[in-house]
Amino acid sequence: MNAAPRIVEVRQNVFKRNDEVARALRSRFQDARVFVVSLVSSPGTGKTAFLEKTLTLLKQQYRPAALVGDLATDNDATRLARSQAPVKQITTGTLCHLEAAMVERALEDWNLSDLDFLFIENVGNLVCPASYDLGEDLRLVLLSVTEGEDKPLKYPAIFNGADLGVITKIDLADAVEFDRTAAYRNLETVRPGMRVMETSSKTGAGFEEWLSLLKNQRRKHGR
Repeated sequence: MNAAPRIVEVRQNVFKRNDEVARALRSRFQDARVFVVSLVSSPGTGKTAFLEKTLTLLKQQYRPAALVGDLATDNDATRLARSQAPVKQITTGTLCHLEAAMVERALEDWNLSDLDFLFIENVGNLVCPASYDLGEDLRLVLLSVTEGEDKPLKYPAIFNGADLGVITKIDLADAVEFDRTAAYRNLETVRPGMRVMETSSKTGAGFEEWLSLLKNQRRKHGR
């Protein structure tokens, strides 16, 4: 007996339900005038350091908050809390991605009208998160100079589904002999025309451009 049709049906139902919840979330975010950004990357890209610096800088003028997904522990949430922004951990257990329903549950006791920005840090994975809409306005995919320039070619779906590419740890580019030309070429091959920026959470390089983009995108979305 072939179970393949049943598996396909279950997957379709899961994605359909996720999309329904994501649409409802997007409507709530619009009504509350909160701009939502999701971040995806492989483990070790510097996603949490990037987000911590972003929250800290935004806190000077705006009301940011963050949801953090991970398989286990609340280490990332504890670290992000140093920014003094509201932070909540979502522990997924065996799931390698966040789903819209998880975000919905995590927000149950938060008043979205008290926020200007909400960041959703997905589980470190370049495969599973590609298929799940979280109701975000902007999706970032992060690529570290230490990972290798061919990551976009190996994981095209996650890069193709992103709105913005962020190259992290740029301060280490020379030390690891990062091939900038190859990285940009591969990104362009997978996601033609995607804007890419270079950042360093250690030195602050690129963050002025990043924050300017965030503020402009928030205004563009009428938030």
